[in-house]
Amino acid sequence: MALNRKRTKIVATLGPAINSETLLEEMMESGVNVFRVNFSHADYDDVANKIKLIREINVRRNFNVAILADLQGPKLRVGVMNDGVVLKPGDTFTFTTKKCEGNNLEAFMTYKKFPKDVQVGEHILVDDGKLLFEVTATDRDKKVTTKILRGGPLKSKKGVNLPNTKISLPALTKKDVEDALFAIKLQVDWIALSFVRTPEDLIQLSDLIKEHSSYKIPIIAKIEKPEAVANIDKLTPYCDALMCARGDLGVEVPMEKVPLIQKRLVLKAKKAHIPIIIATQMMETMIDNQVPTRAEVNDVANSIMDGADAVMLSGETSVGKYPLEVIQQMRRIIESVENSPLISIPDQLVQCMNERFISKTICHQAALMANAINAEVITTLTDSGYTAFQISSWRPKSNILVFSSNRRILAMLNLLWGVKGVYYNKFVSTDQTIEDINNLAHERGYLNEGEFAVNITSMPVKERGMANTMRITEFGKG
Repeated sequence: MALNRKRTKIVATLGPAINSETLLEEMMESGVNVFRVNFSHADYDDVANKIKLIREINVRRNFNVAILADLQGPKLRVGVMNDGVVLKPGDTFTFTTKKCEGNNLEAFMTYKKFPKDVQVGEHILVDDGKLLFEVTATDRDKKVTTKILRGGPLKSKKGVNLPNTKISLPALTKKDVEDALFAIKLQVDWIALSFVRTPEDLIQLSDLIKEHSSYKIPIIAKIEKPEAVANIDKLTPYCDALMCARGDLGVEVPMEKVPLIQKRLVLKAKKAHIPIIIATQMMETMIDNQVPTRAEVNDVANSIMDGADAVMLSGETSVGKYPLEVIQQMRRIIESVENSPLISIPDQLVQCMNERFISKTICHQAALMANAINAEVITTLTDSGYTAFQISSWRPKSNILVFSSNRRILAMLNLLWGVKGVYYNKFVSTDQTIEDINNLAHERGYLNEGEFAVNITSMPVKERGMANTMRITEFGKG
């Protein structure tokens, strides 16, 4: 038996709490599949150093842990505030685009076009919705006057959300372009774009990657704006994965609507055959406590049962006191619930006659066949990762082993539900290749004598074409 049977993947955010190579390795061993770089708070030298360490550990331990670069997007913030500013409900408060040190009467708003975009009657939320303001006037130039509806302490550089305002700021800001170019240079495995609203946002990032990278870096669309939820069917063709980013989403829309939005996004991802990550505040109390609340355990479990391909930790691993313990706890939850018969994934084949139709159909049939004969593994050789995406999306009961000579592909595929990558660089006959990969599956504890393997490949193997062949093998029976 293989040691790690977990299929749902864990994304952990890098930060000052992960402060040694030993801790990185322990986290990888305990179940981290992807490390996230949050470019809202990233130091380039620190990021480069940690990515180097992760890749060294990957080679030494034969891991395929991926790197996800998460771009900040058009995140609005207030400027520097005086100490001890506490705002009272009913008072008047001004946001200004003229730089100043904030006090009880006004605060600097980093977004220059704010007075032009905002309308009277719209709401402004600050610090994840802890403070709420209603716009009473704007001079369309530098000042926006508001009434404080929900007061409290206002500290420096807190985030601002405008749920009712159509901002003219692009999804890919100047900072994002700089961060993306840095990430591309480091050859990251995934790039996430924050505050996506339209397909054009994703196309802009895709074009930037194509211009500066000879290698395809898949894109994750972070869903945290009402427009993105409304446009979800238009967005999925232009991204490679979705992220239900519940933090800002729960501020941009009423938080009580987030649970159903989460379920809807999972269904949309499954129908589009792309993975989805559930993120934000999953084990939030473990930033300071060694054990999660029962509500958090239920949240993680229910996200997995909804059909999440991956679950993500933010502050829990980046700044928390127990980054290793939270990974271990999350893994236990995953292993406890992910094989439940209560999990139901829509069985919907997208009928489209294109160059991938045969490969797509074979992957679907392989998943059905594996379930019908209780196959232990589905194996596939890939140069692009396409077959791995397709097989994973059908959620077969079998383990999915993906063989490739490209280590970047193996790392990228480590985000996908159920997929385990194996380095393989031989190019021999089809029969010999299948024999080789089944033996490797056996060596890793996934396949024993008398058990079935469903093998997907292309014939002839040496041409590295699209998948066109499915074969059933009873291991050890010649």
